[in-house]
Amino acid sequence: MSATRSQPVFETRHLIFLSLFLIILVTMLIGYNPEIKVTSETQKVYDYIDSLPSGSVLIVSFDHEASSLPEIKPIALTVLRHAFSKDIKLIGTALLAEGTGVGYRLITETAKEYNKEYGQDFVYLGFKPQYIAAILSMGESIPDTYPEDYLDKPYFSNEMLKDIINYDDVAGVISIADGSLTTHWIEYGASRYNVNITAAVTAAMMTTYDPYIASNQLYAMFGGLRGAAEYEKLIDRGGAGKRGMLAQSVSHIYVIILIIIGNIMYFVQRKRRRGSK
Repeated sequence: MSATRSQPVFETRHLIFLSLFLIILVTMLIGYNPEIKVTSETQKVYDYIDSLPSGSVLIVSFDHEASSLPEIKPIALTVLRHAFSKDIKLIGTALLAEGTGVGYRLITETAKEYNKEYGQDFVYLGFKPQYIAAILSMGESIPDTYPEDYLDKPYFSNEMLKDIINYDDVAGVISIADGSLTTHWIEYGASRYNVNITAAVTAAMMTTYDPYIASNQLYAMFGGLRGAAEYEKLIDRGGAGKRGMLAQSVSHIYVIILIIIGNIMYFVQRKRRRGSK
């Protein structure tokens, strides 16, 4: 019976992951601050919110799953912070059940940063099933669609909602999404009721909405950790977007270096094998 060979405690892949962790940790500890250039897409979203008069009302819809929170949260926080800093009133909704609790927590925690009061400065209406029907119904009557808010308070008991009946009474809708639900806001909200739709999406979804931007069906869009970092720069408020971009950039550089080293080792070994024949 042959003796079994003991496995090494650390394999090459363990060393690679450990090295990546240490590189990211050291980079963050030394406070490396890369220059972030703001793209025209992010600038357009910022300019849109910045141009709204104080007291304007925006619908912010959390159309995402909980699994995308690491990317969605930095994106959402930049929009919420910018809006509250401009004294814009927010109505929170969700087209996905998973985004309901996340959206409520984000909007209420951000409101506390700016001393905003529920019912006066923001209201959370929550989730409504059958999202296409919900979007169309809100175009006719928001109070009929949401007779009660997320906290089970009657719609009109919230002071800021007393004059908000449909899309005609809001400045626009911002869909924070990790999938295709923004499409429904465009196709049923913008097309039928001419409401202004802006998208704040994950990086993977940005190319999906490019045709809507090109056709002016979607007013503006930004997204991904890069977009969050750019927006944080515009509102002069650091956050997870910038930190995430730093970790992501260092990781990409590290992987590229590993690929180069791996290819060099491959060609060197192949040359040695040929020389030994």
